[in-house]
Amino acid sequence: MRKTLVAVASLLALAAPAAAQDNWPARPLTMVVPFAAGGPVDLLGRILAQYLGEALGKPVVVENVAGAGGMPGSQRVARANPDGHTFLLGSIGTHAMNQSLYKHPLYDAATDFAPVELIAQVPLVLIARKDFPANDLKEFIAFARQQQARLHFGSAGAGTSTHIGCVLLDQVIGIDVTHVPYRGGEAAQLDLLAGRIDYMCSILSIAAPPIREKLVKGLAMLSRERSPVLPDLPTAHEQGLTDFDVYSWNAVFLPRGTPPELVAKLNAALSKVIDQGAVRGKLEDLGLYVVPPSERSPAYLADFVRREIDKWAAPIRASGATGE
Repeated sequence: MRKTLVAVASLLALAAPAAAQDNWPARPLTMVVPFAAGGPVDLLGRILAQYLGEALGKPVVVENVAGAGGMPGSQRVARANPDGHTFLLGSIGTHAMNQSLYKHPLYDAATDFAPVELIAQVPLVLIARKDFPANDLKEFIAFARQQQARLHFGSAGAGTSTHIGCVLLDQVIGIDVTHVPYRGGEAAQLDLLAGRIDYMCSILSIAAPPIREKLVKGLAMLSRERSPVLPDLPTAHEQGLTDFDVYSWNAVFLPRGTPPELVAKLNAALSKVIDQGAVRGKLEDLGLYVVPPSERSPAYLADFVRREIDKWAAPIRASGATGE
């Protein structure tokens, strides 16, 4: 009898995780956005949360945990229960650049998460205050070289792509300008509109509206190709910086140890969502490039993160930039 009870208990213990996976999601999900509300990653997160919640039949709650280049929010997910109900909307900053910017990152981006899906890529744009005495990249370089000691550039925070993008731009054109970090790209851009800082390397999704309204000057797309969102804005490549290409990307991660079946279910749900015409249209309006199905698997993202860490390590260290 005792042996029978032990055997039954063992079977129940084995069956519990399987039952939990079958019932997923059993309650509302939490999407941690490791940046401030209102910023470009938050905008993407709220679009995904709305449609993903509809697809899964459970609400997806967005939780903003800003600061330190997105590391505290990312760490929160790395330490979460791996039951598929808490996941991260990460970025190039949280899962590539921070690994070289900080001497002691709060996590290992390549091993402390279960990669789910690469969602989208987005270029950066060099923008300046509307009374900045330059109208294109060539004029910007000439003026900045003369006045670099008096200039300030803003970013969404130390360790973000908007920080490193401008650090690398400054390095390439041979200037050393004071960096002013903010808690989010929206805050930095508001100060740019007010003329308190001189320029920034902004995410296209938040830079495009004030460029169109002529509230700031758009000087260059910091990518190899023009964007349909701002088709008349020349790239840095077109304006003489032939090898310059700075961008951001966003991807979804679960905690390490999440069962592969749950990773696969979230991956399938996300792909279904971003393939919807309404969703794709909203993301493209923000300047986001939705990656093709061939680049959406967990295995692809795992390899992609490792390659991105390696890619950005050398230029970040050469620039001397630090998030400390």
